[in-house]
Amino acid sequence: MALDFLLERFEELPATRSLIERLPTAGTHVSVGGLPGSSPAVLVSTLARRLPQRLFAIVAPTPADSERWLADLQTLLGSETTALYPQRESLGVEEPHYELAGERIETIDALLRGAVRVLITTARATAERTAVPAALDQRRLVIEVSKEEKRLTDTAQRLETMGYERVPTVTEVAQYSVRGGILDVYGFGMATPARIEWWGDEVVSVRSFDLDTQRSGEALNRVTVLPVRTEVDVRGPVGAQHAAPLHANLLDLLPTDTIVVADQESAVEREVERAWADAAHHLEVARRMGEESPPREELLVDPVAWRTRLDRLARISVSEAETEQRFPLAPPEHVDRDMKRLRHIVAQPPPTVILCDNEGQLERLEELLGSDRATLVVGALDGGFIIPTLRVLTDHEIFRRARRLRRPRRYRSAVSTAASRPLTPGGYVVHLEHGIGIYRGLQTISVGSDGATLEVAVVEYEGGDRLNVPLYRIDQLSHGRRRRRAPAAPASPRRHDVATAA
Repeated sequence: MALDFLLERFEELPATRSLIERLPTAGTHVSVGGLPGSSPAVLVSTLARRLPQRLFAIVAPTPADSERWLADLQTLLGSETTALYPQRESLGVEEPHYELAGERIETIDALLRGAVRVLITTARATAERTAVPAALDQRRLVIEVSKEEKRLTDTAQRLETMGYERVPTVTEVAQYSVRGGILDVYGFGMATPARIEWWGDEVVSVRSFDLDTQRSGEALNRVTVLPVRTEVDVRGPVGAQHAAPLHANLLDLLPTDTIVVADQESAVEREVERAWADAAHHLEVARRMGEESPPREELLVDPVAWRTRLDRLARISVSEAETEQRFPLAPPEHVDRDMKRLRHIVAQPPPTVILCDNEGQLERLEELLGSDRATLVVGALDGGFIIPTLRVLTDHEIFRRARRLRRPRRYRSAVSTAASRPLTPGGYVVHLEHGIGIYRGLQTISVGSDGATLEVAVVEYEGGDRLNVPLYRIDQLSHGRRRRRAPAAPASPRRHDVATAA
């Protein structure tokens, strides 16, 4: 990583070595202070690199705090082993926002598989109850090539139960479609949408496909589809259906040797108490409006039980109050866009590193400051700090602007492009194998003896011959283009003969 030198400098600090030697064990805690700016994230990254067998769970007071932690840790450690478990946006059991719902489910799945090294979450999220572990246990769907699976219709029914929406064409996450013997699905836990083809009860092909063009892509050996709907129904002793009897809590899912890093622990505790009080108010309002609401105890762990769960784990508390161990760090000097002052600061010891958000900012600072005065590096952190052997500044603090935290969307949606716009009946199209024809619209035809139907795009060729293109093969069609007319050129393309064009 570009900022590995920061971790190396941090590991050289006597305070860091002392903390590593006296790391808290289960049921104990150590409070640390003297960590301005993004130095807490650098400390956690240093510990995670030094102790690769341990899981570190950062509990931040608010979602904004957790996003800052996530951005810093991904800059320092990369995104492969860091994960965010966000809190719900509402009090309901199901999260309606797919970006949040998918991230919650995928993070717990990765946590249970041991694929997460550093977990970031919020105070409220640690107090929430969730049925995700039970849903993953009961509803995870794994499909492999050359394996006998349930019939396609059974698999489609299972996807319906998992909360997936059946649509004619998959264009976004949490959707599936069935056309003939082919099933398209794009779900949680999938790096790319998948197209699965059956022959009888056997899966003969699994390929990725593009949401925009619907064209099939590279072959895949297997796909794992995680549930969208997390509430599972179980049978009680007398056969009555009810929600999963015990919703798990995130703190219960953490390995016993996890080290919890509580950012401003007093603020974290206040947020848990506030979430508990707010839930009572909102649920009472919902009842007055005639809405059916679950008991508060099914949604959240009460503050006393939350504290008991937290106290069972090893804990490092990051605070500016009196602490057991203080690091010899200081906040950086204020620059306030004053280049003369910046030149004066970097001329003083210790050596200075300026972290730039991007190459453009680095080149700008190089012109204003000169490359010989400080080391300029691309790698954004939220805030600077000074250790005895190094001064770390950030370009957004120098220019007094807020750092922009822009996470890319977790899931893609199809966009309107020239390749994916709807075909126009009567317009010219080009088939990948059969050449130029006229698109005559969509039709539903009967296939097989069991009364099944198939939706097809109809293309008419020279002589009136027609070709039925199943919608799952629509990627073989593209829009025909009229070229600018030369003096002797025909006005329209010449249609091919379907029998000879291939």
